[in-house]
Amino acid sequence: MAISLSSNLLPGTVATNAAVSTTSNLFPQTRSLPSLASPKSTFYLLSSTPSKPIPILHTTAAAAAATIYCCSFHPRRNRPEYIPNRIPDPNYVRIFDTTLRDGEQSPGASMTPKQKLEIARQLSRLGVDVIEAGFPAASSADFEAVKKIATDIGNTVDDEGYVPVICGLSRCRKGDIDAVWDAVRHAKRPRIHTFIATSDIHMKHKLNMTREEVVEIATSMVRYARSLGCDDVEFSPEDAARSEKEFLYHILGEVIKAGATTLNIPDTVGYTVMNEFGQLIADIKSNTPGIENVVISTHCQNDLGLSTSNTIAGACAGARQVEVTINGIGERAGNASLEEVVMTLCKMVAEYTGLQVQHHKAIVGANAFKHESGIHQHGMLKHKSTYEIMSPEDIGLHRENESGLVLGKLSGRHALQKKLEQLGYNFEGKELDNVFHRFKDVAEKKKHVSDEDIEALVVDELFQPETVWSLGHVQVTCGTLGLSTATVKLIDPDGKEHVDCSVGAGPVDAAYKAVDLIVKVPVTLLEYSMAAVTEGIDAIATTRVLVRLDNGSRSTYEMTEEAVKRTYSGSGSEMDIVVSSIRAYLSALNKLLGYSKKSSSKVEAGNSHATAAASS
Repeated sequence: MAISLSSNLLPGTVATNAAVSTTSNLFPQTRSLPSLASPKSTFYLLSSTPSKPIPILHTTAAAAAATIYCCSFHPRRNRPEYIPNRIPDPNYVRIFDTTLRDGEQSPGASMTPKQKLEIARQLSRLGVDVIEAGFPAASSADFEAVKKIATDIGNTVDDEGYVPVICGLSRCRKGDIDAVWDAVRHAKRPRIHTFIATSDIHMKHKLNMTREEVVEIATSMVRYARSLGCDDVEFSPEDAARSEKEFLYHILGEVIKAGATTLNIPDTVGYTVMNEFGQLIADIKSNTPGIENVVISTHCQNDLGLSTSNTIAGACAGARQVEVTINGIGERAGNASLEEVVMTLCKMVAEYTGLQVQHHKAIVGANAFKHESGIHQHGMLKHKSTYEIMSPEDIGLHRENESGLVLGKLSGRHALQKKLEQLGYNFEGKELDNVFHRFKDVAEKKKHVSDEDIEALVVDELFQPETVWSLGHVQVTCGTLGLSTATVKLIDPDGKEHVDCSVGAGPVDAAYKAVDLIVKVPVTLLEYSMAAVTEGIDAIATTRVLVRLDNGSRSTYEMTEEAVKRTYSGSGSEMDIVVSSIRAYLSALNKLLGYSKKSSSKVEAGNSHATAAASS
């Protein structure tokens, strides 16, 4: 996929991942910003196949002729050589994905190390330039996840010589920086990303520091990061959008002298609108001493729904790195979203984090390529372009009735493996056996098993947290004649079976109470939702829950020492809605128990994964 801004796009111009095309002088000396009113130039959405570009946004651009492209295999331009503090091709924009760090800060979106590694692998396959893998000082679990990603993904070089930069976040503290370096130094291209707040409101009320103290800490910590042997150091002035500009120019200039290679400009609270943020980047580029020796980056929060437009404005103004997350997930209202570019990742991240994409969402929503109206169906049968301006195949999706293989109860293991490969999953051995057994159970009850059914089984079987408790059997009785009852058998890590029963207001309530009697972990169920994976009475049900520990155990925001309670999401899929519900509940409980176990390991006092609100 690509987003291109140019007045003279050539026929057949293609970019495979993400691009923004514009000129290098969109912001002339008058510092006026592009207007959205003039049709002189156009943003285009390009597919991965040579086809006519689709105009999606008009804007003026004086002498627009250059094409800015991102993490793409452009047919006429190769990915430039990676140099930390500069990009040989001035029209190239680096994609910095922070789904695994900022995205995971969404309430309930905690991911296991295995899930984070799998997402990192797919991000690498996509071709993003930088993967911010986590906040290593937050917990031993996060440290191990970042280290594993750095070791595995950070050393996987493709035929073109591409390997992603693996980055970790730290506060401007030696302990944090040491933790990041210990985790990422195993990668071929490691990066330390450190931050400190620079707005008056943050320095006064959160840090209780003077400007001079903040500058001293920032420069000394950037210098310290470089002294460890890391030649790729990113610095973020947190809440830059609300910082006094002259002070911002000063501290940025000082960290450049100290050795910073990338300067990230965060709109931490989503404070600005498009022209304001673009102007901020232009002013920084014009007034910061030494700015020509670093790469300017943007990190825009979505509190006013403007993160994507502000990110585009920043790129137009000269930023050559953009920080984004899949599905726009992140703190509060989230971040700038990359889902229009990375279609094949959206569903995976949605499943892992429990934050689902609404059905009507453009391009990636469930209804984006569905047609129910008779008139529309007639047109689609005649020619697909009558009601589709793009096809699902162009963006990496598969329409069920065009996918080739049709699976059912007579299908064998080989057919299932081929279908999994088509869907982007490469499994064998025990993992394939597990999916195959689940598939056969469903196929015995359904005439046709859809792609969506298979993906639901894959997510439910393979991408669950480390198993502490697993479901053996469940039996429920319910109806209008009395209270619902449930008998549940769970299996502990040692293989021992535990059985208990309970009554409740309904079968799910009774089953959850029976689980609680066995597991004995006091939690509050905050959210419960269920959706059918496909249409029909025999559809697989996918349940998602959000729970919170209720034993007084708390995480901490280091900066404010504000006590908060951590939440845990879980998902489960099964044709039986009660079984689906129990699987989801156990998924959340296993995540909670696994996190609690790892967090009890050695972690710097005051640290918490919930604190990585940094530079966002």
